[in-house]
Amino acid sequence: MKAYFYTIMTGILLIVNNFAQAQESNPRFKTRTLIVFFDGLRPDYITEAQMPNLFAFQKTAAWGKHHHSVFPTVTRVNSASYATGSYPGTHGLLGNAIYIPEVAANKPIGTAYADLNKIPAATSGPILTAKSLGEVLADAGQKMMVFSSGTTGQAFLQNHTVNGAVVNPDLILPEAFKKQVLEEIGLVSQGADEEFGRHKWITDALLKYGLAKDGPLVNAIWFSDPDGAAHEHGIGSEQAVKAIKYVDGQFGRILAALQAKGAGEPYNIIISTDHGFVTHKEKPGLADFLIREGFKKDKESDDVVVAEGAIYVKNHDEKTISNIVAALHQQEWTGAVFTKGIKKGNTQGRVKGTLSFDLIHYNHPKRSGDILVAPNWNDAKNDKGYAGTDYAGGVAGHGGASPYEINIALLATGPDFKQGAMTELPTSNVDIVPTILNIYNLPQPPAMGGRAVIELLKRPGKGQGVSRKQLVKTEATYPWGTYKLSAEMSVLGEYQYFNYAKTERLPVR
Repeated sequence: MKAYFYTIMTGILLIVNNFAQAQESNPRFKTRTLIVFFDGLRPDYITEAQMPNLFAFQKTAAWGKHHHSVFPTVTRVNSASYATGSYPGTHGLLGNAIYIPEVAANKPIGTAYADLNKIPAATSGPILTAKSLGEVLADAGQKMMVFSSGTTGQAFLQNHTVNGAVVNPDLILPEAFKKQVLEEIGLVSQGADEEFGRHKWITDALLKYGLAKDGPLVNAIWFSDPDGAAHEHGIGSEQAVKAIKYVDGQFGRILAALQAKGAGEPYNIIISTDHGFVTHKEKPGLADFLIREGFKKDKESDDVVVAEGAIYVKNHDEKTISNIVAALHQQEWTGAVFTKGIKKGNTQGRVKGTLSFDLIHYNHPKRSGDILVAPNWNDAKNDKGYAGTDYAGGVAGHGGASPYEINIALLATGPDFKQGAMTELPTSNVDIVPTILNIYNLPQPPAMGGRAVIELLKRPGKGQGVSRKQLVKTEATYPWGTYKLSAEMSVLGEYQYFNYAKTERLPVR
């Protein structure tokens, strides 16, 4: 009996020791990860005067010098893209406004939490058609918490199956967690600047729940500034600079909290943004233009539906599609125009003078429209000296195909990253999750379009090779002249990154 008991106890101790060794050897159990997004952060915002904490962080961080926003360069596209490690053509979230005809036949819907939750019931399908980081972590028995001061949709899309929690001033999931958060963190301060109150509130919540000793393996915090202030007041405005400094201060609080934990609780920190920012020069609304040109009956008609820059033509009528493209080509405010490819994988669009959805990873089998149009842009500077101007409504914004909107920052530090390393190989927001999965030895879903940025990681890995630039061109000639379109791509093996698109109009001589 004693021998039997000894054998059992030896077996139990062996199991415990093996598990402890697995924890010791497997990085998923040694190091946690924090993802930080500053919404609308241009790389040239990161100065010692404006962002002292991020500026100091950058000095020793691993740095992706050629990092990309996902096009269309809008918030919900990029929150879904980073969360799934996939492009819109895979995950199916194609804009800040999207057209799901089963939900609304004659108009786009928004992408707030309430809007997104109409999709499953209407389509009998998922909100996102790609597996997310939260879902992969759930398969591994791990959790993720998201903290966001922005919109409910942006927050929700980062962890849409709510494996762990989503904490936003206007949305706390799961519902059972809401009472605890409001009792312990309280309501957002309603002082003179409510936005700043929202940034502080989510930072408080991250420090209490996300960075707790028993917190999740992965946390993400998303500050909605400097985006909000720049939209309203312009790039480099007093209000935008104030917002930049404030969110940098909250980042400083996070760094101080992590430093206080010491080596016993190691963290990787990955920093990115959803898009850059440009000054806007007024242009007519796309739907108004189509109505005026006779392609769309009225704002409520379903003959042609417009969702941001995406145009859906009823029954995919080829003649109407071609005529709309021709009308757009003549407008100074029209930039790059994309259509479905001649065939799968082809760079040329079906309509002359357009490039294909496949080139920009936009060709979703069910949800992409017939035409995607980006505003024209130039290098003009605003009154504060910031270069980049789009023909688009409002004071300033994003969504276009200029390098000022696509070129963004990628920074990372922690036990798994090479200190001070720099890569000029192209990277993208879709590469963040594959990199995290690589760190934790978790499987990357086959449909995931991003790559692990192993050149910035300490662990050995196969070299990524050399990237090259590729210029893809098209043009169309009309009685008024010629419309020329080119797109620059960075190609790294099987991975293609969209750098920018540029248009030129040559009048008849």
